[in-house]
Amino acid sequence: MTVVINGESQEIPDGLTVRALLGHLGMTPDRVAVERNLDILPRGRWAETDVKPSDSFEIVQFVGGG
Repeated sequence: MTVVINGESQEIPDGLTVRALLGHLGMTPDRVAVERNLDILPRGRWAETDVKPSDSFEIVQFVGGG
């Protein structure tokens, strides 16, 4: 299925939850914030929220530094 992630169309496997999508993308779930279709998606709902065709995500990774 095709979704938009950070402004780019990407093909991903069917049947993923948002949490599984993060794993598929190689992102550490405790270091990101997710916006789905212009709404912030609370971390507690990632495992129960299915990714649907044509969803649009903005995923921000937190980076530490000094």
